[in-house]
Amino acid sequence: MDFEKADLIIKFSHKISTLAALTLENNNIEPSAYERYDVKRGLRDANGKGVLCGLTEISEVISRAGDRPVKGELFYRGYDVKDLIKNTVEENRFGFEEAVFLLLFGKLPAKAELNDFVEIISELRILPRNFVRDVIMKSPSKDMMNMLARCVLNLYSYDPDPDNVSIPNVLRQSLALIAQLPMIAAYSYRSYRYYDAGDASLIIHKPVAEYSTAQNILHILRKDNAFTDLEAKVLDVSLILHADHGGGNASTFTTHVATSTGTDTYSAIAASLGSLKGPKHGGANVQVVKMFENIKENVKNPTRANVYDYVAKIADKKAFDKTGLVYGVGHAVYTLSDPRAEVLKVYAQKLAKEKGLEDEFSLYETVAQAACEILSDKRNLNKPISPNVDFYSGFVYSMLNLPTALYTPLFAIARIAGWAAHRMEELVCGNKIIRPAYACVQERREYVPLTLRENQ
Repeated sequence: MDFEKADLIIKFSHKISTLAALTLENNNIEPSAYERYDVKRGLRDANGKGVLCGLTEISEVISRAGDRPVKGELFYRGYDVKDLIKNTVEENRFGFEEAVFLLLFGKLPAKAELNDFVEIISELRILPRNFVRDVIMKSPSKDMMNMLARCVLNLYSYDPDPDNVSIPNVLRQSLALIAQLPMIAAYSYRSYRYYDAGDASLIIHKPVAEYSTAQNILHILRKDNAFTDLEAKVLDVSLILHADHGGGNASTFTTHVATSTGTDTYSAIAASLGSLKGPKHGGANVQVVKMFENIKENVKNPTRANVYDYVAKIADKKAFDKTGLVYGVGHAVYTLSDPRAEVLKVYAQKLAKEKGLEDEFSLYETVAQAACEILSDKRNLNKPISPNVDFYSGFVYSMLNLPTALYTPLFAIARIAGWAAHRMEELVCGNKIIRPAYACVQERREYVPLTLRENQ
């Protein structure tokens, strides 16, 4: 921040504080009003079930059979995501690109189709000429989600036909963004580390044409380009699991809303990135890692009893950030289990074994058991509770030595596949601006002339 802006902020700080107090004073809808008007806050009912406001063929989240909680399931275009991962692992290949193809085009690719698609993504990874220098390096930020959104909006200026919302053009733009987002994230992080965080060297590796998305992420981020096959395969699994999650999650719903207005692809994706950036949506895995660092600092002898005692303190707002939240436990939709967490837990255990971190994995298991029991008991929850995907994704990323600044961007790198699919579905099938209603509960008032408003 330059000195002139800093001086202005100081100059007007008192007036801004006064206006902020006025904002708080005049935004005071009583919680009971929401019940009186039968408003589904957060577009969910009391049981957490989402308000039905659209249809999709892209992905499906299963958590209930009627009113009965059931084991969580996730389907991409009708295929169980666990089967997608199981088969790619058994065939000893990377599956994220196949999952992207499936989400975008609604079918599993034949071998030739997949090879052509992988080639397209590989060719599109290279950013426009001078983009890294002119956009990424000239104004680095410590917040990588801010950089992603800013860079995506800047790509509009490099597009010869940015406002064309025909499906062929939107598909072209979407494929380029899917390919380029990992490059933008990695280069943004390296620029920040060099210019603002004091790294001695600025490292900008080019992607390798033969590598998968997961391999290229590790190749570009690591100074020596080295990674094991298991590391890349576990990251690939994580990308598949995060690629989509129904149409109702906050960032995907943002994609639908923005797309329904007829806006361009770059604006729609930037809006989705802004939604994902929020700690209630995409930033939870960072909080999980911070929580575990706090647990390890304060529980020197991690017996089951000691861990349970400390998790109880976290739940009672007496430890960690004193919010009462046990991060990574519980979900707005899933109850008995989050299928993504179940899958990622298996691969987290494999990676922990390779890294010699079995004791830390055991700690995660103990905290998960403790949190589920303690939260259910203390809060009299009317539904079961289980770890969600964030509980293990942060642990996986930390074992991969990925910087915490990139945890949420990694979510975006995967989820942009789903956003692109939902954007095209909205363009083809929606044809109506999304415009829900809000009931205004403000009383009518008579206008008061300016000269008579003093000291009111």
